[in-house]
Amino acid sequence: MKILVTGGAGYKGTVLTRRLLEHGYDVTLMDNFMYGYEPVMHLATNRNLEIVKHDIRNGLPDMHRYDVIFHLAGISGFPACASNPHSAQLINVEATRLIARDLSPGQMLINASTTSMYGKSGLPCDEDTAVDPVSTYAQTKHAAELILHEKPNVISLRFATVFGFSTRMRMDLMINDFVYKAIKEKVIVLFDSFAKRTFIHVEDAADCYLFAMRNFDTMKGGIFNAGGNSLNFSKEEIADKIRRKVDFSIVNSDVKDKDLRHFIVNFDKIEQLGYRTVRSVEDGIDELIRIYGFYEYYSHYRTI
Repeated sequence: MKILVTGGAGYKGTVLTRRLLEHGYDVTLMDNFMYGYEPVMHLATNRNLEIVKHDIRNGLPDMHRYDVIFHLAGISGFPACASNPHSAQLINVEATRLIARDLSPGQMLINASTTSMYGKSGLPCDEDTAVDPVSTYAQTKHAAELILHEKPNVISLRFATVFGFSTRMRMDLMINDFVYKAIKEKVIVLFDSFAKRTFIHVEDAADCYLFAMRNFDTMKGGIFNAGGNSLNFSKEEIADKIRRKVDFSIVNSDVKDKDLRHFIVNFDKIEQLGYRTVRSVEDGIDELIRIYGFYEYYSHYRTI
């Protein structure tokens, strides 16, 4: 099969591309490389990989070439979308509209969506729960879902908050950020510490994309929460897990989180098909502790 990964140089995209290549697939990695080429250089010598620099706001060139399209490209997360809502609309929504327009009936499209759109009710949420997107990011991702699911050959995976190491590292994701601050600043400031979110390791996220591709006939047309039922935790619970491994202080703040998400997500729908997460939050914390120690050395080495 010919596979296209849009946003292939991103946090999840680099991991997914590596996993596809490990399984012997022919992959085109497409990205605008706004963060440079370094995140994908470890993959560049693979003969099954084509690297294409392209901005998806101009549509997808030669889209008909591909059997499978993993659509990961977009502006991700609350801060990035809030600071540039116009670009978020153009990239997350309007560019997705172009892709949906050109999608052929025989192609598979697997869309990267988000549990962020469930809002702040605090209630358990499954795929039939009415969404309540409270941020520009969540609103644009919900709009993209609606556009894509006008076509029958689409799967949307509503991912939990991702954590863990990627060669295109993101420090703004909650667990990644908390571990970094615990190690480097020795303090974590908690806003709305009661707020529950759901989490997934980036390698498990890549596994979920592969699972969707391999089970496309069963899952097509569907929206699936992507994560595990054992990975719903409050901010305070995450901080406590980190404190068992790192010595730091917790400061509770009365300031309200501008990106308040508070929900418990149910993953029965995808688990009943056979998908399971295998990496725990503790696994991710251990990994990040090792990685951040190396980052400090690497950052110093690059300056001399």
